[in-house]
Amino acid sequence: MKNILIDMDVHAVSLERLQKIPNVRVTTIEPFDDFRILPADLIGNKHFLFCSCPPTNLSDMKEIEVIQIASAGYSQLFNLGIVERKIKVCNAAGVNDIPIAEWNIAMMVNLARDMRGIIRNQESGVWERPARFQREIRGSKVGVWGYGGIGRETARLAKNMGMVVHVLDAQPVGPRKNFYGFAGTGDHEGVLPDRVFSVGQEKEFLSGLDFLILSMPLTQRTEGIVTEEFLKMLPPHAFVLNPARGPLIKEEALLNALRKGWIAGAALDTHYYYPMPADHPLWRFPNVIMTPHISGSTLSPRFLERVWDVCVQNVQRYVAGEPLLNQLTANQLMGR
Repeated sequence: MKNILIDMDVHAVSLERLQKIPNVRVTTIEPFDDFRILPADLIGNKHFLFCSCPPTNLSDMKEIEVIQIASAGYSQLFNLGIVERKIKVCNAAGVNDIPIAEWNIAMMVNLARDMRGIIRNQESGVWERPARFQREIRGSKVGVWGYGGIGRETARLAKNMGMVVHVLDAQPVGPRKNFYGFAGTGDHEGVLPDRVFSVGQEKEFLSGLDFLILSMPLTQRTEGIVTEEFLKMLPPHAFVLNPARGPLIKEEALLNALRKGWIAGAALDTHYYYPMPADHPLWRFPNVIMTPHISGSTLSPRFLERVWDVCVQNVQRYVAGEPLLNQLTANQLMGR
């Protein structure tokens, strides 16, 4: 018998699916989306944990074998001794691929047509019809830096809209196995990019883009990966989109790129501070769209259904001794 502890909002249909799996005993508790201490007698015999953050007294989970988290990001797991204890950890990559990819498309259209300028004119009662309000994204070249689930679904949508897709990734682009995703979405075989670049080819990748989309996790390796040098490699008409993590781009480098016209503008859903201070200069650039980390979030209409689906599938796989979906590597869990 495997004991499953659920520290998440309940999705009733999925909970029923979970309870029907043979040889599992399910315990649900009032959810909490941050760290907390849980009673040792409650958690001591649990084998599988579904949560946003594990308890601070994870050491009391003597029999824990698998942790399923409800986010794609996993920095909350660093320095918890998980690797040393050989605990398997799975994230929720794939759950928000669809809404974030749709945000990417929406931002490219809005930036290309200067929708902020159109809205400013509307608010001021100004009738103006310049060419910049009438541009299209078909035929544009979009660069996806990081080709995981979000990058692959963005590539699928972009290709369907007639865009040219270039990809830069640290790993070879090809089929993905044991990753969560919806049928008909993404690029599971890795065949959509028109061109693929590897580490060391950043100049060649960046120099011809109309849009750069960041789609990689934040790790020790990737923090600050987008420097002034790389931003200067983009054409001055290019736009930068960051739905991944704010600190992937060096903050001062982004500000200089916008102030000095190295890039045409940006759309930012992830930030350097939470919340972003009202006096931060990024709020005031007329060519920047700022959204409050909502491109894919727990309030997305299908989030709870999808994140529970990952959990249920992984419990089924765990009980059957099969490979888990979205299992993180030791290097990932150490932030490398």
